[in-house]
Amino acid sequence: MNKAIFELSNKIKKGKLKIAVVGLGYVGFPLALEFVKRRVSVTGIEIDRDRLNSILNKVSYISDISNQELIKSLSSGFFKASPDFSDIKDADAVLVCVPTPLKGKNLPDISFIKNAVKAAALHIKKRALIILESTTYPGTTEEEILPIFESMGFEHGKDFYLCFSPERIDPGNRKFPVHKIPKVVGGINQAATRMAALVYGIIIKKVVPVSSSRCAETVKLLENTYRLINIGLIDELSMMAHKMNIDIWEVIQAASTKPFGFMPFYPGPGVGGHCIPKDPLYLHWKAKSFGFHSRFISLASNVISYMPEYIVKRIEGSLVRRNKKIRGSKILVIGVTYKKDVKDLRKSPSIDVISSLNRHGARVSYSDPLIPFLKLKDINLKSAALSDKKIRDFDCVLIATDHTGVDYVKLLKNSKLIFDSRNVFKGQYKDKVERL
Repeated sequence: MNKAIFELSNKIKKGKLKIAVVGLGYVGFPLALEFVKRRVSVTGIEIDRDRLNSILNKVSYISDISNQELIKSLSSGFFKASPDFSDIKDADAVLVCVPTPLKGKNLPDISFIKNAVKAAALHIKKRALIILESTTYPGTTEEEILPIFESMGFEHGKDFYLCFSPERIDPGNRKFPVHKIPKVVGGINQAATRMAALVYGIIIKKVVPVSSSRCAETVKLLENTYRLINIGLIDELSMMAHKMNIDIWEVIQAASTKPFGFMPFYPGPGVGGHCIPKDPLYLHWKAKSFGFHSRFISLASNVISYMPEYIVKRIEGSLVRRNKKIRGSKILVIGVTYKKDVKDLRKSPSIDVISSLNRHGARVSYSDPLIPFLKLKDINLKSAALSDKKIRDFDCVLIATDHTGVDYVKLLKNSKLIFDSRNVFKGQYKDKVERL
């Protein structure tokens, strides 16, 4: 047996494994605390002072982590957070969970990964395992991360081990917490893959080894490209169905009765979050370097990007039929986060809808039980309290995000017009509710 695998396996068996998680965001923080629950010593590296202060004050900034869970982890003695990379010097495995945004419209930005890896490489111990979780294009681990270590005199398979394991956390999904989601691992060599499987096996029921880091990187991109394309498809079909006076929601419901060969996707005001709007474009960009143009990704991305403007045009048409112009109309947007019951504004289509309504001259307000204030480039807003009188003052109410903490009965009772982009009212009350 490889010496590094033997040492790692022994530490796991004896309960002496030490983990470092670089980046305590919506991926790294829940992952770190999952190890803590299994009484694994975890050091979280986070350079954001606001996040560090929140942890120090025992206040969680992640919706999937309660304050009580954070307090329990801190008091266990198995978790600490630090801004200092030197604190990873005793870690047997270092998990890198930092952002991978886009530069401009569709250029990958892996600077956060590279900077984190460079900082970590200065302090890792002999035969440490480095696992990259940040979603990125195929080849990043082998072509970008491996050379960083090699340029510093490290030899893979002797001084360190490198692996990629795509994050699969779904914020707000109580049905599939971290430990129930199968984990894909693909190392630079088989030893790295085996070591990563051992580490994740502590907290996750099913670990899926693949042949390479490139394969593991592409797994994540396939998952989110699949979703992007199908969402783009149903968005386009919803626009087409509206033109043809066909209820797309009824069509989806009926099609879903087929027990094979069909999976329902639903139209909406767009796609938000850190993954689906961005990840397929990483794959699209990388494919271009091989002379391949992914038409499906481009088309789906364009269709979805148009949805906020389409929503505004539909609202405008609804107002015109009621002898109102969108300019000067009072419009209330319900829900501004990108996802139901998740406190996260990243790439939220609701923001694009609000900006578009503002450009069209509408007088926009919003209400969201999770977001008390909203500061945009052109406007600053405060979440409106929904009294009966306040609701009656609006010309149109747009349901952009269908939070459970909203009184939809009150909205229905007091609204003049509701545009339901999330099918909250299931096509009922057609005298005042129009749905996407």
